[in-house]
Amino acid sequence: MTPYSLAFYVDVIASGTVLGAGPADDPDRVTAILGPDYAENSFDDHGMWRDYGMAEFFWSRESPDHPWQGHHFTLQVHRLPYGGGVVNPVLRERYGRFGRRLRFDRLERLLVRRGITLEEVPGADAPVCSLHWQPASQVSVTVCRAREGGYGGAGSKRARRRGDLRVGDVYAVTSSMTAEQVAWYRERYGGRKAAAGS
Repeated sequence: MTPYSLAFYVDVIASGTVLGAGPADDPDRVTAILGPDYAENSFDDHGMWRDYGMAEFFWSRESPDHPWQGHHFTLQVHRLPYGGGVVNPVLRERYGRFGRRLRFDRLERLLVRRGITLEEVPGADAPVCSLHWQPASQVSVTVCRAREGGYGGAGSKRARRRGDLRVGDVYAVTSSMTAEQVAWYRERYGGRKAAAGS
């Protein structure tokens, strides 16, 4: 992986934005930043998302008469093994070539060098994945931690098709995760390690 693409992830985690597009921004602003090359999806009149390749932005609204309100964005890092057009052209132009995987230990070292720390948060997908949170930017990072099952881990049918995510690969980067959400996760899932150890 080139240092430039690693810089992209560091920039997102530090700023809580993708090239300045934040989770609360409206669809027009995000498209002005990331370009018109996207697929638009919706479940109904109240929620939609735009898929800009690896980056997806999500919005909701009270009714069709109301404007879209930004909810969150997710970098679907697990799509990197697909190669080709997975990374948005605007991101490639700015950061260069992206590797086929993102190793969490390497990312974390770069973050620490910039004075950016991540807190581990108990999550619903443990022990298959671990969840890490950057409080200032409210960005979370999901990391593959199990070799079997879920999230395309080694041995799953999805893994054989997609390039085999490995233990320690970043699965996704998401913004925003608030302190209230982290507190809820800690209350809801924090006892799992203690229960597993007894």
